[in-house]
Amino acid sequence: MNKKIFYLSARSKYILSGLIFGAFILGGAVILCINDINNKLDKTYFDFAQMTAKTIAKQINIDKDTNILSKQFANILLQNNDISFIEYKDKDNNVIYSSKKELPNEDENTLISVSSQVLTDNKMNGSVTIGLTGGIIKNTSKGIKTSLISIFAYVGLVLFIIFIINFILMTKELKKIYQGVKQISTGKFGYKLESENMPELTDAFNNMSNLLSQYEEQNIEQLTLERNKLEAVLMSIINGVIVCDNFDTVVLANCAALTMLDTDEKNFINKKIQSYIDSHGQQCFLDKIEEFKDTPLNIIEQKPVEFNIEAGKRTIKAMISPMFSKQQDYVGYIIVLIDITRETEVNKLKNTFISNVSHELRTPVTVLRTYIDTLCHNSDDFDNETKKEFMQTIDTEAKRLHTMVNDILDFSRLESGNVCLKKEYSDINNLLSQNINSIKILADEKNIKIDFYPLENLQPVPVNVESMDRVIRNLLSNAIKYSPENTNILVKSGLCDDKKYIWFSVKDNGIGIAKEHLEKIFDRFYRVENATHTIKGTGLGLHLVKITVEKHHNGKIQVDSKLNEGSTFTVFLPVETDENELV
Repeated sequence: MNKKIFYLSARSKYILSGLIFGAFILGGAVILCINDINNKLDKTYFDFAQMTAKTIAKQINIDKDTNILSKQFANILLQNNDISFIEYKDKDNNVIYSSKKELPNEDENTLISVSSQVLTDNKMNGSVTIGLTGGIIKNTSKGIKTSLISIFAYVGLVLFIIFIINFILMTKELKKIYQGVKQISTGKFGYKLESENMPELTDAFNNMSNLLSQYEEQNIEQLTLERNKLEAVLMSIINGVIVCDNFDTVVLANCAALTMLDTDEKNFINKKIQSYIDSHGQQCFLDKIEEFKDTPLNIIEQKPVEFNIEAGKRTIKAMISPMFSKQQDYVGYIIVLIDITRETEVNKLKNTFISNVSHELRTPVTVLRTYIDTLCHNSDDFDNETKKEFMQTIDTEAKRLHTMVNDILDFSRLESGNVCLKKEYSDINNLLSQNINSIKILADEKNIKIDFYPLENLQPVPVNVESMDRVIRNLLSNAIKYSPENTNILVKSGLCDDKKYIWFSVKDNGIGIAKEHLEKIFDRFYRVENATHTIKGTGLGLHLVKITVEKHHNGKIQVDSKLNEGSTFTVFLPVETDENELV
């Protein structure tokens, strides 16, 4: 049994105090009662002594012989143990008989002595004095004392037993209450007590427990609602959010953060943030958390710690900011994660684009400048054939320069959001045929044959002819550029089963595109051949194709390709369009 339950309740203390006070009262009553009985016994005993003395005085016959009297007195002494001595005197006060001479030790035990006159014919002829030991009164007093003490002891024992029983019952009830309070203290509100001995206290406890349970339910519902709102907000944020307590333990992370860091709740929540390992096998948060903690709060509030993380194929920007309670107590920190993978790639692509464009522009400009300068200053030194060759080279480089400038201008124009290309219903087969014929000269240089299989009687579709010509030329020129010599290019057109789209495709037998590049070939500035630099270009062609088809014609473009097996680009164009977009 727990030692705490041995503390007496106020009621038990009152009972114990009452028992102690009652014990004092009982003790006083016993003493008073014994004193009263002793006084009454003394008075009764004195009366008894006088009566005994008178009785003996009546039995004395003064005419008897002294020996006879002596025997008579001795016989009285033997018959009554309470008489210690008998003394007889005549009327002249002379001692006729005294047992003191015969039993001198008995006189020492005398408690009281009483005298009575000896009367003969109503005349005083002497006196008898007897001494009493008080044996009767002592035995009687002793018996009465023993009886009273026994009675009071029994009563005290009964009261003590009653107190013990009450204490045990109270202790049992206190133990129940203690267990109930313990359950309440651990948060188990609604715990019920069952007791018949203390119904009022039990009812009060159960009412309190019930009220606490109701309050807890309301409070938990409110807290849960607020937490759910907070979690819903955090989970809906596109950026990653990680909440850490003052001990660097991750207490909350939204789905975006788990996705960015390529982890799950089991391996991340309730773990130290420093234990996270990035794709390079480094504890990327370790040094930055230390830097955050070493920076004064007034500085860190104005300028959070920022750094980048490499998680798989993602580049993530992380910012660490302190977190405070309503009382402005520091309770931890928040890490905001922003996926800057695309921005990083775009920056890299822009840098590559600028480098490529600079290089691509420098080459034709340098060629043009060199050939023109040569013709201007040394034209007389060359024959007509050489001059013609120089002029053809200048024309080729000028066209190349013109194409690159057009791509850059088209990119800038088509990327803007307020451009609306006017469309007209055109025969897509005618557009394909015209562009095939115009680009055939490039195919002939590599001995590449272009086969065209159009669907007959294909209905006209609303297109911007200029931009669609650019799409077709780009796809055809890419097919020629990436195809080896002496191969075929297949061009087809057709109508989808739902008759909502017409399509055309350009298939080559070139180098193909690796699977990891398929999702990026339509990105601006992206060039698959950047690794080898074997084929020149700006990386804008396919991006312009995608913008033209999907953004400005509400169509679709898809690519199927395998490395070293060729590629097929298919364009889907809707047969209907908004009348406001028509010329």
